Amino acid sequence: MGQLATMTLVSVCMLSVLLTATAGINLDMFGKADEVHNHQHETTTQPPGIVIEEPAEPAAGVGGTTYTRWGRTTCPSSSTLVYEGMAAGTHYSHAGGGANYLCLPRDPEWGSYQDGFIGYNAYLYGAEYQTHNEIPFAGNGLHDHDVPCAVCHVSGRSAFLMIPGRRTCKGDGWVSEYSGYLMAEYHLHARSEWVCMDSEPEKRGSSVNHDGALFYSVEGACGSLECPPYVQGREITCVVCTK
Repeated sequence: MGQLATMTLVSVCMLSVLLTATAGINLDMFGKADEVHNHQHETTTQPPGIVIEEPAEPAAGVGGTTYTRWGRTTCPSSSTLVYEGMAAGTHYSHAGGGANYLCLPRDPEWGSYQDGFIGYNAYLYGAEYQTHNEIPFAGNGLHDHDVPCAVCHVSGRSAFLMIPGRRTCKGDGWVSEYSGYLMAEYHLHARSEWVCMDSEPEKRGSSVNHDGALFYSVEGACGSLECPPYVQGREITCVVCTK
């Protein structure tokens, strides 16, 4: 009996040690699993099955901004030519039609059409310089010639701004594309927009007077316009800037 009791006691002790070791292993495994599970919740927030992708870097040459260079058929060296064309707009004597000048491409494409005026449309005319006294483009012989234009694209910048009354840009980071003189329709004609005509404009066609849309230089008129800094009857400059 003494020997049997001793063997039974040894067996019980060995079983106890085995159970304790097994429980420790299971606890350690569960602990590591919890750590992994918690780590996953800390490092991701997307729902199961959804992959969140980081935004791709923009490809080189993509983006930028465009502007119209009035009076020229080419773009400055900082820009690339999208197309060169001819300035156009509403006839100076018409009350309706568009109020802005357009730069029409020289290779139009047609859709559905009916040739001939039908009487209930807006009309688009070519544009001419009206520089009777040659100021501010002395010596260029622009009067009554057709006005060219160029649409330009500059990459790496996202905004453009025409500043009237300046020949250089204002503000940090703004780059001058070209400078010139402010032009618009005659003050007794139908209204148009203010545009910046290049300081060295080109001319196209002959000097035959077809009228249509017209470009006149712009002078300051003191009173409601603060003078100084502006001057009565002085031609207004302009600059086109990008950033």
